[in-house]
Amino acid sequence: MRTDFQTLKLETIDGHMLLVTLNRPEVANAFNTQMARDLYELFAALRIDAEDVRCILLTGAGGRAFCAGGDLKERNGMSDEVWAKQHALFEQAFYAIMDCPVPIVAAVNGAAYAGGCELVLASDFAYAAATARFALTETSLGIMPGVGGTQNLPRAVGLRRAKEIILTARPFSAEEALAWGMVNKVVAPEALMAEATAAARAICANAPIAVRQAKRAMNAGFDVDLKTALAIEVEAYNRMVPTEDRLEGIRAFNEKRKPQFKGR
Repeated sequence: MRTDFQTLKLETIDGHMLLVTLNRPEVANAFNTQMARDLYELFAALRIDAEDVRCILLTGAGGRAFCAGGDLKERNGMSDEVWAKQHALFEQAFYAIMDCPVPIVAAVNGAAYAGGCELVLASDFAYAAATARFALTETSLGIMPGVGGTQNLPRAVGLRRAKEIILTARPFSAEEALAWGMVNKVVAPEALMAEATAAARAICANAPIAVRQAKRAMNAGFDVDLKTALAIEVEAYNRMVPTEDRLEGIRAFNEKRKPQFKGR
């Protein structure tokens, strides 16, 4: 797995946690074409081979913003053709994130606007600093959310609330995001990374095959009928039966010790 990206900073924590930092703090970590390329390459590679990565922690560099969305200075004066090509790249980057088998925890350390808000929604769950602000501002700019926002937001907060957020384009607070179900926890800014890291560390301690299959079952089963969803769950469950980790988990329980999962 590459680690030398132009717009991303990668750090491995405790051997199994990958901290991914959006690293354009001079422009509030806004997406440009290069960042889209970097995100696509990273997450497409993780989908093929996650190696030892058991959880991804996603945040933004600097204290001002998680991500301000698309870089509108780069987009200023773009032709229709170039805009469409760039957006196709953004789409593939976000789809790679949403298809990543490894759990993704967003640590929202500041403003998450437009595509930045959509990145939070593309993650599996999110913790936010009390000072974080959110908005899907696209309709105020003559466009609309186009990397999952119109689909992921209603699934997080309900259709009527999502319509209010997207159609008004008004910003909202971390506390509102928590009350509406978009983020899981709001903490003091100085405690954000410790809280998010603790959650990621808990995921890393669990059996990685089980975690990935549970994530897949929930995602695949969410929008289908119950009978189909239950079949998806059992198919995912059965993948655990022949694993060494299943044997280790039961053995550790009976020996009254912490299991040492290997992902096999």
